Order: sequence, then structure tokens, then C-alpha cells
Amino acid sequence: MNRTHYYNYIDEKLHILAHRITTNGKLNMLQSHMHSESFYQHFFNLLYDYDLRNLNESRQNVEAIDLVDDTNKIVIQVSSQNTKRKVELSLSKELIKKYSDYTFKFISIAKDAKALRDKTYKNPFSITFNPLEDIYDITSILNTVLLADIDKQKEIYQLIKKELGSEVDIVKLDSNLATVINILAKENWDEANTYNTTNPFEIERKITYNELVLAKDFIDEYRIFYGRVDKKYSEFDTLGHNKSNSVLATIKRKYIKLKSKSLADELFFAIIDNIREEILESSNFIQIPIDELDLCIDILVVDAFIRCKIFENPEGYNYASS
Repeated sequence: MNRTHYYNYIDEKLHILAHRITTNGKLNMLQSHMHSESFYQHFFNLLYDYDLRNLNESRQNVEAIDLVDDTNKIVIQVSSQNTKRKVELSLSKELIKKYSDYTFKFISIAKDAKALRDKTYKNPFSITFNPLEDIYDITSILNTVLLADIDKQKEIYQLIKKELGSEVDIVKLDSNLATVINILAKENWDEANTYNTTNPFEIERKITYNELVLAKDFIDEYRIFYGRVDKKYSEFDTLGHNKSNSVLATIKRKYIKLKSKSLADELFFAIIDNIREEILESSNFIQIPIDELDLCIDILVVDAFIRCKIFENPEGYNYASS
């Protein structure tokens, strides 16, 4: 995955979180806000190298301050409101006295806060606060993400995928798998070009044999979808389209092309990245959310691993073919 894809995914998820907060009922809004505090704690720790802790974990519904970094002397208010009054109310709370030598920061998690940065605020306890630099919204945060190096973007992507990802929608997964399979199945295959479909085999032994460490958890997570992919391939193949051969051949070509340049885990994830690039650049690409696209690609590459199309099989291993 390249920088653009990481950025687009982060952009999409932050806006989904903001939309969820603004459209939920009061109770769900409170729950979403509490989740947002925890999310932004970890997000800002990663993005800005802070050491924030959530003050509400030890004291419920603390006013004015949600997150505290005692190392960098920072306090943060996380808010779904973005009014001047809200900022001034936070600055005026007695608790601010305790942190008078800290810097106060304000995160507007649901709405644009550009208009707030030009205003002058009452700051009765004289805590350090520069509206131009210390008021955040999704736009300003994404600007920082955009300038981050690709390793940092990847870490943020992984955090957001874990924190804001959702349960797999099987109906949508089926539809998206069909879309991705159609994109990958570009070539026309005659009988001479077909591959025998392989049965599942001792996956753990193959993982060990190929010295896959990071990819092991990945394979273990998505191997459960083998039967669903097999069903989807069968549906296409029954219609005479031979989509399974096309897709598996595409993935195998990526493996052959890359295996001399990468080793073990790097190779596994390089295949995924290359398949993603091919799909996104395809003229046949039908726009689907990037996380849903990622899920489909991940499942299809794991499936190809199971079917013996990529990586080496343990010596002497015999598997049945149909």
C-alpha cells in the first residue's frame, strides 16, 4: 500500500467517526464521545509522539480536560462542539489551575474548526494556549498525516483499522469479492491454461516451512474464508467464466515476479500491495471503500496461499487435486 492509500483510508475513517457522533442519539453520542476520547488518546500518541493518558479513566466526566501528557506538559479537551463558548468554558474551569504550566489543546472531533483559530479567548488562569496551533480538527490532523513518512502512516493506518474497523458484513463481502474477482480475471483461459483446484492442507506446516512470522497471524485470521471464496469461484466457474483460474494466475504471477526481491513476510505483504495497485489502476475498478477492498484482497491472497499457488510447499508433501 502506498502513501495515498494509507491517507485515504485514514481520511475516510475519521470522517465516519465524526458522522457517527453528530447523527447518534444523546446516549449513543455520549458513548461515541467516550470512545473518541480513547481513540484520540492513542491516535495523538502515535501521530505526535505524545504520552497521553485519559483522565476520565480515573475520574468520571472530568470537565475541561480529557487527556493529559505529564511528560510533554499537555492537556487536551476532546469535544463534539466547536464554539468559542465551549473553548472558553474549558479554559475557565478550576481544574485548569492544576495545569497552569501546561499547554492547553482543543480537538474538534466532529466539525471544522477553522473559524475558531482567528478568535481571541478569555484565559483566566493564563494557561499556554495558541488558537492557531492548539485547535485541531479533522482537516488539520489530516494535513499532519499527509506530511508524515510512510512508516508512520502505516502505523496510523493499522491503529485506525483496529480501533475503527467493523465486523465483517458477509453480504457485502460476497458482493465485493465478486467485484474484485471480476477485476482480476482479465484474461481468457482455455483448457490448456487451467489449474487444478487444490484442497486445503496442513497450513501450519507450510507457514513454518516458508518462515512466515508476521504473516502467520494474518493467514490464521483469513483462512476461515476459504470455503466462501471457493463457493464464489465455483459460482463463476459454473457459468463457464473460469474466473478462479484467472485470479489465481494473477496472484501467482505477482509471487513469481517478486520472490527474487523479497524474503518471507516482506514477500507476502508485497504481493498484497501489488494486487491492490493493479485493482486501483484498473479501468474496470468499481469504487468500494478502501477497507472493504483491503479485506477482499487479503482474503484472496490467503486463499491462494492455501491453494498452493504462492510460496513453497514442504518437501515431500502430497496434496489431493480435483
